[in-house]
Amino acid sequence: MSILELFVKTTYGNGAWPEHFRQTLAFTPDGGEEDHVVNIYPEVTYETLEGFGGAVTEAAAYVYSLMDEGQKKRLMEAYFSPERMNYRLVRLHLDSCDFCLGQYEAMSDPNDAALASFSLERMEKYVFPMLRDAEKAAGRPMELMLSPWSPPAFMKDNGRRIGGGKLLPEYRGLWAEYLCRYITEIQKRGFTVRRVSLQNEPKAAQRWDSCIFTAREQRDFIVDYMAPAMKKHSLENIEIFIWDHNKERVYEWLRDEIDPESDPLIAGAAFHWYSGDHFEALDAARKMYPDKKLIVSESCIEFYKFSRDDAIGGAQRLAHEIIGDLNHGMTAFYDWNMLLDERGGPNYTGNFCLAPFLYDTGSKTLMPQLLQQYFEHITHYLVPGSVRLGFSRASEDVEVTAWRRPDGQIAVILMNRSDGLTPVNLRLEGRTASFLLYPRSISTALVLDEKQN
Repeated sequence: MSILELFVKTTYGNGAWPEHFRQTLAFTPDGGEEDHVVNIYPEVTYETLEGFGGAVTEAAAYVYSLMDEGQKKRLMEAYFSPERMNYRLVRLHLDSCDFCLGQYEAMSDPNDAALASFSLERMEKYVFPMLRDAEKAAGRPMELMLSPWSPPAFMKDNGRRIGGGKLLPEYRGLWAEYLCRYITEIQKRGFTVRRVSLQNEPKAAQRWDSCIFTAREQRDFIVDYMAPAMKKHSLENIEIFIWDHNKERVYEWLRDEIDPESDPLIAGAAFHWYSGDHFEALDAARKMYPDKKLIVSESCIEFYKFSRDDAIGGAQRLAHEIIGDLNHGMTAFYDWNMLLDERGGPNYTGNFCLAPFLYDTGSKTLMPQLLQQYFEHITHYLVPGSVRLGFSRASEDVEVTAWRRPDGQIAVILMNRSDGLTPVNLRLEGRTASFLLYPRSISTALVLDEKQN
């Protein structure tokens, strides 16, 4: 007989419900329950999970540099230890983005076609030390995703890193060489680069670092410049991801970029969460392009859009996003900044947002956010190599995702978005385990054999 271990975290603000507890339940023969049922179908399988991670921005790494050694250790263990959040993936920005101390470029000389002046001095100062500490805490190399926000200003038709603009045709070859130089320089420092995207948010002209591409322009850049440059530098093993912008256009960019010539060069599409659910777009992408990976490359609570004081609402919004993406084909998730200061920065344009950990630079206090608890509930139990399982549920008030882990255990994430106690009858292979979900809570159920307990 199997048993079920239920791990609960809830934040029903008035303290009426416990924040953490563990409950062990036995499955009993299915009694024919029809209400409040969550069915798990272990024979119905989908994609395999690569893992979870976040971004080491210059902002995050700068704040990290201000912390004492004990605080750094607690942060690194929380994110990267297998006993905690078990992050395996890290995203890095190439040259500056908005979450930096200011604009910078690795090379700014239009006459330097050989990239002789190329320098990673800015990354050496803050980003690489934090990344090395992450690998030490994890006991393994991080798998890096690299994303540019803008080519150097001289390569663009507006002559600026900010405000959008477009890559000048005469610099397409040099820009491909520039990106390859970034990859090889990061590899020389002992880091593992797994994938690149070719432009962060290619549809948006931002007041920070940005550059506009159409789908056709990005396709041509891959085929005519980036893929040949990667082959030249023996980087063919690095995955190329397209789009890297909001989810509502992820299917269209796959449709518009993939053809017989580009198809073997494109590993998949990266997307952000900022424009809403659009889970159906992932379904369309998965149906039409089943060999392409779908990954979340960025998500966060932006303070200009959401209240920084609504901790429960923010945590449940992002958990809803992760659970929905997991159920519609996503195989890897990268959160945005892993650490920010008390304002949600530094950000040289004032575009502040929430991170799972904040650090009060005045009181020198590390402040885990409720969001971090929600993330850990998912990332700790859904380990890399887990396979998604089929399920059905009684109500949209209870969000569910179910996965078989490499150790054989079945992990079921359940989030109650309602304000009331909600019963669940979890059905699996002719057996049922019944329990309550606390209001506005997230829980994990682990199904395992008694001999494993």
